[in-house]
Amino acid sequence: MSRPLTLCLALVFSLPFAVAPVSAQEDPNEILDPVHLSALSYRNVGPHRGGRVTAVAGVPENPYLFYMGSTGGGVFKTEDAGNTWTNISDGQMAVASIGAIAVAPSDANVLYVGTGSAEPRGNTSPGRGMYRSTDAGKTWDFIGLPDAGQIGRVVVHPDDPDVAYVAALGSLFGRNDERGVYRTRDGGTTWENLLFVNDSTGVVDLAMDPSNPRILFATAWRAQRLPWTMISGSAEGGIYRSKDGGETWQQLRAGLPAGLVGKAGVTVSPANPDRVWAVIEAEGEAGGVYRSDNGGDSWRQLTGDRQLWHRPWYYNRITADPQDENTVYINNVLFYRSVDGGTAWQPIPTVPHPDSHALWINPLNTDIMIEGDDGGGTVTLNGGRSWSTQRNQATAELYRVTVDDQFPYRLYGSQQDNSTVSVPSRVSGAMISDFEHEYQVGGCESGHIAVDPRDPNIVYAGCFGGSISRYDVRTGQTREILAYPQNQLAQRIGDLRYRFQWNAPIRISPHDPDVLYHTSNHVHRSRNGGQSWEVISPDLTTDNPDHQGFAGGPITSDGTGVEVYGTIFAFEESPDEPGVLWAGSDDGRIHVSRDGGDNWTDVTPSDFPEGATVNSIDISRHGSGRVHVAAYKYRQGDFRPYLYRTDDYGASWQLLTNGGNGIPADHFTRVVREDPVRQGLLFAGTEFGMYVSVDGGAQWQSLQRNLPVTPVTDLQIHQGDLILSTQGRSFWIMDDLTPLRAVTEEIAQAPASLHAVRPAYRAFFGGPGLGALGATTRATNPPDGAWFHYSLGEDVEGPVELVVTDAAGDTAVTLSSESQAGPDLGAFAALAAMFGFGGGPPLLPKTAGTHRAVWGLTYPAPTLPAGTIIFGTLGQPPAPPGQYAVSLSVEGEVVGSESFEVRPDPRVPTPVADYVAQHRFLEDLGGIIDRLSDQTGDLMSARAQVEALTGLTDEAGLSEDDQAQVQAAADSLTGKLTGLQEEI
Repeated sequence: MSRPLTLCLALVFSLPFAVAPVSAQEDPNEILDPVHLSALSYRNVGPHRGGRVTAVAGVPENPYLFYMGSTGGGVFKTEDAGNTWTNISDGQMAVASIGAIAVAPSDANVLYVGTGSAEPRGNTSPGRGMYRSTDAGKTWDFIGLPDAGQIGRVVVHPDDPDVAYVAALGSLFGRNDERGVYRTRDGGTTWENLLFVNDSTGVVDLAMDPSNPRILFATAWRAQRLPWTMISGSAEGGIYRSKDGGETWQQLRAGLPAGLVGKAGVTVSPANPDRVWAVIEAEGEAGGVYRSDNGGDSWRQLTGDRQLWHRPWYYNRITADPQDENTVYINNVLFYRSVDGGTAWQPIPTVPHPDSHALWINPLNTDIMIEGDDGGGTVTLNGGRSWSTQRNQATAELYRVTVDDQFPYRLYGSQQDNSTVSVPSRVSGAMISDFEHEYQVGGCESGHIAVDPRDPNIVYAGCFGGSISRYDVRTGQTREILAYPQNQLAQRIGDLRYRFQWNAPIRISPHDPDVLYHTSNHVHRSRNGGQSWEVISPDLTTDNPDHQGFAGGPITSDGTGVEVYGTIFAFEESPDEPGVLWAGSDDGRIHVSRDGGDNWTDVTPSDFPEGATVNSIDISRHGSGRVHVAAYKYRQGDFRPYLYRTDDYGASWQLLTNGGNGIPADHFTRVVREDPVRQGLLFAGTEFGMYVSVDGGAQWQSLQRNLPVTPVTDLQIHQGDLILSTQGRSFWIMDDLTPLRAVTEEIAQAPASLHAVRPAYRAFFGGPGLGALGATTRATNPPDGAWFHYSLGEDVEGPVELVVTDAAGDTAVTLSSESQAGPDLGAFAALAAMFGFGGGPPLLPKTAGTHRAVWGLTYPAPTLPAGTIIFGTLGQPPAPPGQYAVSLSVEGEVVGSESFEVRPDPRVPTPVADYVAQHRFLEDLGGIIDRLSDQTGDLMSARAQVEALTGLTDEAGLSEDDQAQVQAAADSLTGKLTGLQEEI
C-alpha cells in the first residue's frame, strides 16, 4: 500500500482564472474576467543576445550608471557599467520602440524618453510620444506628443530640468502636422512647436551649445517608409539654427549642400562651442562630413568618404568629444573616430557589433562611453579598448517562430542583424543558458525556418535574396539549395525574374517531408529536399510596375532586399487535406489551390484593404475550408487591425476586428492562430501585445499578462503551449493552455469543477539550483510534474483537497488548502531555509476562480529516524509511469475526478517495468526506514520514561541506598536502550 503524501516540495500554485458575467466587466468585450487570468503567465526563454539600440544616455557623476533604449524592448538601466541590465519601462509605457533618452544635467533623477526609433528600417515600429521620470526611472508619466511619430533626440536645458527640446520626425508612414522642434518649459505639461517645416518634413537631430543654451541646431529631414521604398530627402532638408532658445530659426546654407538634402546629424564641440560638425546625406559628391568653426555661420566639407554616410537614413549620427575639440565620432556600419578635427577617420574595431547608431560620452571622463548598435548597448570605461558584453540583453528582434517535435521541443527563429537561432523550451539542468543550449541553424537574419519532422537535426533556413540553406546541426554542414540563382540585391525590382522578399516563407509539407515550398511572387516546390525546384503557380500578386523600381531615393538607393515588393508573404499547406495550398501576398491578394498547385483561385475578401500585407495564414483543424488570416497596412498609414476568417475556402469572409470589439483601432495585427483543441479559441499578436477570443473572434480581450509591451511577430500552439516570437524581447512561452481550453459558461456558473489534465512526463529537469543564483542571462524552466486546474464559483471556508491515486486506487498524494508539514531535511534544514527550500508546500487556494497546482510526481519521503544526521535527505521516491487519477473535494464533498497519464521520458530507453520495479524497491526501503524510525521513537520514549521515574525517588521516600540501586538499574536500562538506538 502507498502512504498518503501530505507534502511535495515541487508543488506550485498560481492565482485564479475564471469567467465573470459581462455585466461585471468594465469592458463589454471581456468575457473572461481579467482579474482571474492570473493563472496564466509567460516565460521568457531567450535568447539573451541584444537587439537594436538607437538611444543611449549616462550620468556624468556616476561612471557605472547608463540607460539604453531598444527599438522594440523599452528602456533598460545598468548600474554596473553594463554587466547587468534591468528593464525600467515595462508596465508603464504603452510602446516599446525607443528613439531618444536624455538625463537632465542639473538633476540626474529627471529623465526624458522619446518613443519611436528614428533609424527607420523596414520593420520599424511607430512611436507614441514622450515620457518623463523624476526618480531615475522607477516611475514614468506620459507627457504628450502622441502623434510625433519617431523621436530622434531630446535635449534638456543645463540648468532647468523642466525645460526640454524634442526633435520630432513625425509619422514615418504618412503626412501629419505633429513634427518639428518642440519645447516644454514645465516638464511636459505643455508643449510649443517652435520649428515646423511642413507636414512631410520633420526634425531628426538637435544639438545645444553647451556654453549658451539659447543656441540650438536642428536637422530637418523628409523621411517616409513605404513597403516598396524608403524616401529620404527634400529641398527643405538641412541644418537650422536658433539663437533665441528656439523662438526663431534660420536655415543655414553657406558652404552646405544645396538642392536635395536627406538625413543629417549635428553636434557642437563642448571644448570649443564655435566648432560644429555635421554628417549629411546629399546629392552626388556633396554628401559627407562638414565643419563650421564660427558657430554655424559658414561650413566646409572635410570629407565625402561614403563609408561615413553609407545608408544615411539608417545611420548619420555624429558626436563631439566633450574635452577635445579635435576628436569626434560617427555612427555608421562601423563606429568611427577622428582625432584631427574630422578629416581622417578610423574605425574602432573593438565594438562588439556593427551597425552603430548612438553614442554618449561622459563629459567628466571621456574614456567612459556607451554605444548603441544593432547588437544592443555596450559600455567602455577605457576609451574603447574593451566593451561590455551584449549577451545579457533579451531584446532580440525575431521575425517568426518555428518549433520541432523533440522532447523537450526547441524554438527556432531569425534575429534581425544577427543570425538564425534555436533555443530549448526547457532543459535538464538548472536553467536555460544561451551559452550551453543555444545554437545557429544556417540561413541568416531574415528568413523563415522549417525543421525536418523526421530528424530535427536537419533544418531549412532562409535568407534575403531567395537564399535557402539545408543545415545539419550535428556536423555544422551547410548546403545552399536556393530555388533560382539570381542576385536580388541592388537590382531594379522589375528586372528580377522572381521577387523574393526579405522574409520569404519556407514550408515542409505536412504530408511528405521531402516536399519543400518556398515563395517569391510565385510558389516554388521541391519534391526532393531542395535538390531541384519547380514553379507551381502564376504570379499571385498585383504585379504593379509602379512598385518595382530601385528601392530608395530620391538621393540614396538601398538594395538590401527589404523593399522587394509584390511577393507571397504568407503560405501554408493544409495539414488535413493534401494539396490544399494557401498563399497571401504583401500587396493584398489571397489565393487558394485545391489541387496541389495546378489551379489557383483569387479569394481575396471584397472588403480587404487595398495593398495590405498578408502576414499570416492559419488553417484550422476544425473543419475543411476554415482559415484565419492576419494582415496589416501600417506602412501606408493605416494602423487598423485586420483579422479575417473563412469557412468555405474563401468563397466568403468575415472581418473579426472592427476597432470596437476588443482589439483597439490602432493595434495593427501581425498574426492569428486558432487553438487546435478548442474551436473558436483564437490568439492574436499585435504591434502592442497579445489578445484572446473564446467566441471565434466576435469579441477580443487582452492576454498581455506579464508579457512586456512589444510587437508580437508570430505565434505557434504546440504540445498545449502558446509560443511567441517578438520584435524586441526574444521568445516567450505560455505553458499549458488548459485553463483557456476548459473555461465554459457552465464551468463559470458551477460551484466547483476539475479540468482535464494533460499527460505528465517522468522527466526531472531540475529547478533553479544553487548554480543559477545571480544568473542574469538565463531563462527558467517550468515546474516539473502534473499540472492540475480546478475552478471555484465562489470563495469557500472549508478545506479544498486534490487527491491523486494510482492505477491500483492507492493514494499517491493529497494536496490540501490546510497547513501541511514539510519533510525532515536533517542536517540540511538550515541550509534549505537559507535558500527558501523546505517547509510545507503552498496551500491550495480557496478563492473564486480557476487555480493551478503542480504535483512534482514524487511520493512521500520516509521518516528520518530521530537524532540521525545524514549528508543530504532521504528524498522522495519518483512516481513510475502509468495511469493516475486526481479528484477534487470541496468542504468534504467530491465534486470531480479526472484520469491522466504519467509517461516515461522519451529520451530514456528504460522499460516501464524497470520504473515500476524501482518504485517498489524504494517503497519497500522506505517502509523499512519508517519501521526503524518508529522503533527509534519507541526507544526514545522508553528512555524518557525511565529518566522520569528516577526523578521520583525523592518523593517516594527511598533511602539513599535504595535510590542508588534504582539509579544504577536505570542507568543500566538507559544504556541498553541507547545502545539499541545507536545500532538502529
